[in-house]
Amino acid sequence: MRARNYVVGAAFALLAAGMGHSALAEDIKIGEINSYSLLPAFTEPYRKGWQLAVEEINASGGINGKKLVVVSKDDGGKPADAQTAANELVSSEGVAMLTGTFLSNIGLAVSDFANQKKVFFLAAEPLTDAVTWAKGNKYTFRLRPSNYMQAAMLVEAASKLPAKRWATIAPNYEYGQSAVSVFKKLMSEKRPDIQWVDEQWPPQGKIDAGPVVQAVAQANPEAILNVTFGPDLVKLVREGNTRGLFKGREVVSFLTGEPEYLDPLKDETPEGWIVTGYPWYSIKTPEHDAFLKAYQAKYNDYPRLGSIVGYQTIKAAAAILAKAGSTDTDKMIAAAEGISMPSPFGEITFRKIDHQSTLGAFVGKTAQKDGKGVMVDAAYKKGADYLPGDAEIEKLRPKD
Repeated sequence: MRARNYVVGAAFALLAAGMGHSALAEDIKIGEINSYSLLPAFTEPYRKGWQLAVEEINASGGINGKKLVVVSKDDGGKPADAQTAANELVSSEGVAMLTGTFLSNIGLAVSDFANQKKVFFLAAEPLTDAVTWAKGNKYTFRLRPSNYMQAAMLVEAASKLPAKRWATIAPNYEYGQSAVSVFKKLMSEKRPDIQWVDEQWPPQGKIDAGPVVQAVAQANPEAILNVTFGPDLVKLVREGNTRGLFKGREVVSFLTGEPEYLDPLKDETPEGWIVTGYPWYSIKTPEHDAFLKAYQAKYNDYPRLGSIVGYQTIKAAAAILAKAGSTDTDKMIAAAEGISMPSPFGEITFRKIDHQSTLGAFVGKTAQKDGKGVMVDAAYKKGADYLPGDAEIEKLRPKD
């Protein structure tokens, strides 16, 4: 009798556990990791973007009728902390997939975790080419246009400049190293007459702008490639303006046209730099108009590029989950490979061959308007037009 009671009790316990699991299964959890405390200028608008996306998704019925819940963690700008956060999200929170990350070294750390633990990871922002190529894996996809893509867009304009003597300034970590390497490669292929006369590698977030500007000036380049961003960019521009570094020299700059990096420059904004960015005030398409209207209605503020990235990351995650009809990792991978979807910049596709999305970027020039930095003469460059062919990708990316 005791044995029978034990079996019955155990059965009820299992049934209760199953019911509890079933109830929880009504929500689909996504894990999100980013450097909120380290880089608020980008990550706060990014958070607003993904929160808007969650609200829209759930208001329209969720994912196949299930509510979407995002569980977010701050990595503090440290790869080890990001991996710890990823482990907690997977093991304790039971998330269906991981999303996010900003810094390239952190994106690579979470991608490595995803590969080891066989967890789906949708990288939002990290730009190093290694995420989808040299260190790419079957579990990792990326939204933003990579360093290669943005470099190719910039080289299209930069190669037409008469300048032959070039210097580079970039933060000394994965993103900066990757950006300089691919820009130099693509630029030299188009312009074999170019000389690279100086490289400056300040530590990320800790630039000592005076010596950097002095060293570049001594090399006497005709043009400068800049890869610094955030507070480092402000310090570099201020010191460069003071010392006349940019006078009479062409400057090509990754990311500088993004509002989160232009806004702090105010009336110190240099004019005429060739940049990638986000001129939200001059984009006139139905897709962007709808996003802009919804964002401004919710936050009473204008979007930054981070807002677009956060919004589209969660929209993409939801589209992948909806197509998969499951939270099974292999089914999500199969659904994500080749999937197309709308975005505020138009339709994008996650390529099967390397898991890179075809989201593009705007290229234009910096200018001042009413004492503020703006981006002018901007044109949208479709990501698919700035990627190498399949044969080259197969050489760059390891086999799964």
